Amino acid sequence: MLLHHGTEAPFCGGLLNNKEAGVYCCRECGLPLFTARTKFESGTGWPSFYEPFDPDHVVGIEDRSYGMVRVETRCSRCDSHQGHVFPDGPAPTRLRYCINSVSLEFVADGQPLRDPLGRGDAIA
Repeated sequence: MLLHHGTEAPFCGGLLNNKEAGVYCCRECGLPLFTARTKFESGTGWPSFYEPFDPDHVVGIEDRSYGMVRVETRCSRCDSHQGHVFPDGPAPTRLRYCINSVSLEFVADGQPLRDPLGRGDAIA
């Protein structure tokens, strides 16, 4: 799914109802993409966020598949598909990053982020 740009079915992702504090990272490479504080219930069936962890961590690509124009979101480090972003989210950004649970890895507050280079030391 991550590298083939697929979408999981709504309301089935393991992170949809997660309410813990922490960081949502790219499952492929571990780059932090969103924080729990920007997660909100959109009613769409996918974890939704109004702002990325860092704007440079999420890339938007025009997507014209399925007869519509959307903006696909990808991890800026490994180019894996994360989901889509729409202009109908809450304040302050009015954006809704609609992300596949399978594309994300949740790291609870206080836990080390995965080291994407495999050096054995965690990222603080």
